[in-house]
Amino acid sequence: MKREEALEKIKALQTELEEHNYKYYVLAQPEISDFDFDMKLKELEKLEKEFGIDDPNSPTHRVGSDISSDFEQVEHKYMMLSLSNAYSEEEIKDFDTRVKKIIGTECEYVCELKYDGSSISLTYENGVLTRAVTRGDGVKGDDVTNNVRTIRSIPLKLRGNDYPDNFEIRGEILMPFEVFNNLNAELEEKGEPLLANPRNTAAGTLKMKNSSIVAARKLDAYLYYILGENLPEDGHYQMLQKAREWGFKISEDTGLCKNVDEVFEFIRKWDTERFNLPVATDGVVIKVNSRNLQENLGFTAKSPRWAIAYKFKAESASTVLKSVSYQVGRTGAVTPVANLEPVPIAGTIVKRASLHNADIISKLDLHVGDTVFVEKGGEIIPKITGVDASKRHPMFEAVSFIENCPECRTELIRKEGEVAHYCPNEDGCPPQIKGKMEHFVSRKAMDIDGIGQETVELLYNQNLAKNISELYDLKKEQLEALERMADKSAQRIIDGLEESKKVPFERVLFALGIRYVGETVAKTLVKKLHTIENIQNQTVEQLTVIDEVGTRIAESVVDWFSKPEHLELIEKLKAEGLQFKISEDQLEGQSDQLAGLNIIISGTFEKHSRDQLKKMIEKNGGKNVSSISKKTSYLLAGDNIGPSKLGKVKKLGIPMISEDEFLKMIE
Repeated sequence: MKREEALEKIKALQTELEEHNYKYYVLAQPEISDFDFDMKLKELEKLEKEFGIDDPNSPTHRVGSDISSDFEQVEHKYMMLSLSNAYSEEEIKDFDTRVKKIIGTECEYVCELKYDGSSISLTYENGVLTRAVTRGDGVKGDDVTNNVRTIRSIPLKLRGNDYPDNFEIRGEILMPFEVFNNLNAELEEKGEPLLANPRNTAAGTLKMKNSSIVAARKLDAYLYYILGENLPEDGHYQMLQKAREWGFKISEDTGLCKNVDEVFEFIRKWDTERFNLPVATDGVVIKVNSRNLQENLGFTAKSPRWAIAYKFKAESASTVLKSVSYQVGRTGAVTPVANLEPVPIAGTIVKRASLHNADIISKLDLHVGDTVFVEKGGEIIPKITGVDASKRHPMFEAVSFIENCPECRTELIRKEGEVAHYCPNEDGCPPQIKGKMEHFVSRKAMDIDGIGQETVELLYNQNLAKNISELYDLKKEQLEALERMADKSAQRIIDGLEESKKVPFERVLFALGIRYVGETVAKTLVKKLHTIENIQNQTVEQLTVIDEVGTRIAESVVDWFSKPEHLELIEKLKAEGLQFKISEDQLEGQSDQLAGLNIIISGTFEKHSRDQLKKMIEKNGGKNVSSISKKTSYLLAGDNIGPSKLGKVKKLGIPMISEDEFLKMIE
């Protein structure tokens, strides 16, 4: 066969196989047998090999590769926020009331089944899949494109030609029950440990380094949210129908509801029918249909105001409480854990459940040996909800909270107004030390590549790093001598430690693990005080003057810096080259021009993006707010602002400023 003929044949086979693939995996309407499909695939594979064709979007690449790969961290263009949860119809009514109050009118809702899998974000450019990224921490995720290419229900190339040049579509990667059960049957036959549930298995499979194994796992996907510029439809539901035309697998069970009553009908229907589905679900997601209204409703710091997740009532079971053990966390908080006779709940075997604190134990009146009722709160965390006192033997011993730390034997304390007991020995209690080290190396803190929980445990147990500063004393040869630590892994840690010396001051301050000093407070302190010396010399009274710093935070900061061992730690980390003052770049252009002003941004702008404008507000001492209230100082107004937002601004008498007026304010 001549090359030109072969190229034509290859193209025809690729098109035909993708069409059959779409009909089988997306439409569930196969037109040819598996055998015929495999024969055509082998013919294509042979031709591509013979004529040196390596097209990443060819159906032959669906089988994956046996070459291992590490995953690159990718920042999301749009943050992947989580949804607020509701567990009752009353909470859905409250959501509906809040929405209507903000937009000032009735609206349509879209109801989607909440699939219980692993979240994924897919980017398409000119109709071709270019990147697949896991949710990660919502800001950054892992690039798992090679693995996602093996999932046959995800199109590599789109159908039609009316899709945007560049857009993102999000959804859930799932493992069907049938595939999961078959996989466990194979493991059982080999005498290997069984997998816990389809959701965890799907997430684990997605992060495998060998994409040929991923391909063999037969993962599936449902897509449910499209982001990008110049989308063809305002309606979310209508946009999903478009996505279906382009070849995406969109759930047929998605519903368009005219009002909240129709939402309740949808929820009641699927509360029972979900058990007939081939994949796991744990609730219903309710979204405002109009994207324009979504824009007006905006976001809180953690979730969109235009969507909520209704969680189905958790499955419950009874079992026996064998004992209670205690765990010590990074902050010294001591958490009681119930050890149970194993019991199956919602697809997993539950052996342990959190008891949270001493008050919960007292309220339940727990005795060792009790028959207890266990459920998964929100289908995730097992918890004890009650006790069958009728089955209690008179000799059963009541559970009483411990008085000393189970790890270092220090007497526990319980501060006034708090429910948790704490071990105050923060610099000498092993779980607290290891917890602080894990926090220090974590992604949002120092983001030290190659060090996770297991590595911290190993380094601590081998006396190679007994605190944060000793991490920087590590040598490559010490790491190579550790179990399961190869040359490449050791070098990765050394490089990660060196790279962490460039991490900006606000993240270093957060990484120190000062109680109550989260990311936001750390940013505020650094922005206001600029250096570690300035922070450590503040009094409680001086700190509480700073916006967002309350008495509890101020007392915690002053207490932390009052300890000589913490000041010694700072000096060691300074000597290693970590950043303990705000950078010149951050200081440049910083002012107090907008100090005390709460500014909300709405609409589209000519000279700057909304993100750029938000950074300008922060840099000049102002505060970005996401909703309009009496405390709002200005609306920074662009084009295409929703009428309800404008109405609320006028009603409250909030001044509106244009982009040019704003820029003059900060000159």
